[in-house]
Amino acid sequence: MSKPFDLFLYLVTDSRLAGRRGLPDVVRSAIEGGVTCVQLREKSLGRAAYVALACVLREICQARDVPLIINDDIEVARRAHADGIHLGQSDASVAEARAALGPEAIIGLSIESLQQARAAAPLDVDYIAASPIFATSTKKDTAEPLGLIGLREIRKVTDKPLVAIGGINLDNARAILEAGADGLAVVSALVAAPDPYRVARRFCSLRLNSA
Repeated sequence: MSKPFDLFLYLVTDSRLAGRRGLPDVVRSAIEGGVTCVQLREKSLGRAAYVALACVLREICQARDVPLIINDDIEVARRAHADGIHLGQSDASVAEARAALGPEAIIGLSIESLQQARAAAPLDVDYIAASPIFATSTKKDTAEPLGLIGLREIRKVTDKPLVAIGGINLDNARAILEAGADGLAVVSALVAAPDPYRVARRFCSLRLNSA
């Protein structure tokens, strides 16, 4: 069983949006503002550079007891001693990831439809991520947006922790939570923000207000 984790404010990286500040500084600032989970998703990096960056972020995350999840690459997750991995529908199987990373690893799975949400029910995953909720420019190979109606339907068919991703910002975050999401996966709204700390604090205030 994986260790306890909090998915409420889930930062997904994109170093292209970090600019001169560099991704480690952005991640550090966002965590200080309240980010509860970080996924390293850097498709353009080679294996060695990916591992090196993962190790840097692991130290930042561990200092605040925030889990670091690696996108897609089991070997990077293993070599960087990350807390877990996030898989897409066409990536390695959940069984392969669990066998490689062990029972304590956090394993997430992307789903893009009601059918995929149902299919995930018997799988040994710790959470599912519904994608995309709204149209987004940070990931090109996505299905049609699910919208709030689609998110509500997915919520009805799964008991697993549910993260919403795709076009999420401070203007629509409350509606996403009200539609049944347990967590908000955010890319550009945090990574491209002039002040990630301040934006993270504002996202976290939605949790306090909904308590």
